[in-house]
Amino acid sequence: MSPSSAKARILMKDDNDVVIVSAVRSALTKARKGGLKDTRPEEILSGVLRAAYTRARLEPALIEEIAVGNVLPPGGGATPARMAALHSGIPHTTPINTVNRQCSSGLAAVNQIANQIIVGQIAIGIGAGVESMTFGWGSGSLPDGWSEAVLANKEAEDCLIPMGITSENVASEFGISREKQDEFAAQSFQKAAAAQKAGKLKDEIVPLKVKVIDPKTEKATEIVVDSDDGVRAGVTATSLSKLKPSFQKDGSTHAGNASQVSDGAAAVILARRSVAKRLGLPILGKYVTACAVGVPPRIMGVGPAYAIPKVLEMTGLTEDDIDFYEINEAFASQAIYCVEKIGISFDKVNVNGGAIAIGHPLGCTGARQVATGLSIAKQRNERVFVTSMCIGSGMGMAAVFVSEH
Repeated sequence: MSPSSAKARILMKDDNDVVIVSAVRSALTKARKGGLKDTRPEEILSGVLRAAYTRARLEPALIEEIAVGNVLPPGGGATPARMAALHSGIPHTTPINTVNRQCSSGLAAVNQIANQIIVGQIAIGIGAGVESMTFGWGSGSLPDGWSEAVLANKEAEDCLIPMGITSENVASEFGISREKQDEFAAQSFQKAAAAQKAGKLKDEIVPLKVKVIDPKTEKATEIVVDSDDGVRAGVTATSLSKLKPSFQKDGSTHAGNASQVSDGAAAVILARRSVAKRLGLPILGKYVTACAVGVPPRIMGVGPAYAIPKVLEMTGLTEDDIDFYEINEAFASQAIYCVEKIGISFDKVNVNGGAIAIGHPLGCTGARQVATGLSIAKQRNERVFVTSMCIGSGMGMAAVFVSEH
């Protein structure tokens, strides 16, 4: 199938399509010091879920399933997500589950709901993601050790390599210089700062009224969090070059060219097109397909370089058929490698900035990228976009979406 006919095919509308009727996110804020530092993940998620169905003017009782990407739930399990759904006004008759495929958890949740619609189990569902990295780190139960027999397998042992070291491995193995990483990171900040200043991020962000505690006085104040607070104007490759490496003395990965540790949530409501039309729901776009792949754990960041070609092959599309890409910037090293390996233009990647500038709340990112992608498509009058990310322990995931704004 030629690229043009493949693109024409996915642009066609069918009553059985899985369409997106709402896609929203919270602002992403700095863990431990940003606007959501004193807000529990279930409260962030509740606000986003309520906004998602309210914006679509959808009766919440019609939501048949919710999947929530969440990597660091305190104590594990789906309890905080269930509590969030109930608090948001979704009735107890709607079931929920959490999904943990590390950094792709939000996309895995969207993919689960889409597939349930495709096979006819449900007609309307929510794929969401949430992470409070303020409350998450260290609050779950960590194993007290590992099986020596399993660790004897080198790739199994490599799964325990700290993420920053996997970034250094990619940089050294594929010759990605510190200068190149800093230039890429600076551009992420510059694009995000320009987009924020121009109001391009407002449509995708749900303002949340929360309480924040002053660490000095311990007084709580109510504030509205409506913008990403990790975005900084004026960042340059030169200013980043002054930062010390974070993981190796002679390394190239540092706080300025890695994704920010942050808090946030996002939600995507999906429905069968025939049902969305019957209910008069707004149709923003459609889910086409998604895939996950495995890669060596020691260079886990290369995941998108393999997931994106696979998802394009599944759809018959080529790189030229894709209008733009949202590729998670876990680290500048891996993002640069993936873009160059696939052979796409940097101009088509993260046009409003990426995770280096705005943050990467682990379980949220996969759903956040969908909201961002639909917003960008509307602004630029473009149609087909791909979202992708690398995944800790050596994987990658990618998905294709079409905007119908």
